[in-house]
Amino acid sequence: MAMESDPPFDSQSWISSTSSAPDAAIDQAKGLEYWNSISSDVNGMLGGFPQTSRIDLVGSSAFLAKLRRGNAGKPKDKLPKLARVADCGAGIGRITKELLLPVASIVDVVEPVKKFTDALLESLQVEGERKSEDKGQVGEVVNLGLQDWTPEPGAYNVIWNQWCLGHLNDAQLVAYLRRCKDGLVVPTPASEIENTPAQTSWIVVKENLSRDAKGHDIYDDEDSSVTRSDEKFRRLFKEAGLRIVDTKIQTGFPKDLFPVRMYALRPE
Repeated sequence: MAMESDPPFDSQSWISSTSSAPDAAIDQAKGLEYWNSISSDVNGMLGGFPQTSRIDLVGSSAFLAKLRRGNAGKPKDKLPKLARVADCGAGIGRITKELLLPVASIVDVVEPVKKFTDALLESLQVEGERKSEDKGQVGEVVNLGLQDWTPEPGAYNVIWNQWCLGHLNDAQLVAYLRRCKDGLVVPTPASEIENTPAQTSWIVVKENLSRDAKGHDIYDDEDSSVTRSDEKFRRLFKEAGLRIVDTKIQTGFPKDLFPVRMYALRPE
């Protein structure tokens, strides 16, 4: 759990004091090289487990709907469209197309591998989803790593991060989350009191969790990423000035895979 006595965050001292930590081995150039070698399809995005896609999307959809509904309305009431959301580390747009476009008017895509975003735009053109009355549209397509992306201030109802934050070291992740915090739509006092879904915003993190017996993070040399523990995530969220408003383990995945947890975050 996050410790109340954690010192103020200092990125330079953090890097110096954790030079032997797993995240110190992250090499973003090596990570990009790995992902550029991966096929632009669901099998490539999910590491050879394409059968988990539907389970993943159902879990994410239920989690997001619960956040948006809050204490307002009946479960079957239709929720209003979110104005603008971001899919970060979007890959070929599996989450963009299946989760976010159905609930948002505009979905901005942030993904460093251009061949993946090219595949997304090509698939949208073929499927005609840009013209669908029931779905939103892809807005900006940003080919940057998350360590280099700064969200437009006050722009987003949801900033969705899934299976991508392991490519940032701890200091970069805290800095990134702080920028995301500034990128959220600022709710009016009335929406905070009434818990009105259309006026509330969240950062969502959905990531693998380390199974290390001592709770240590695990470095993966193949794609130069780190799998963090739940305790580490909670500490980093606190350092970024964020609080967890909801969290849930994804169910239904094969038992030989890492556990996956969803976190909904709001500014402290």
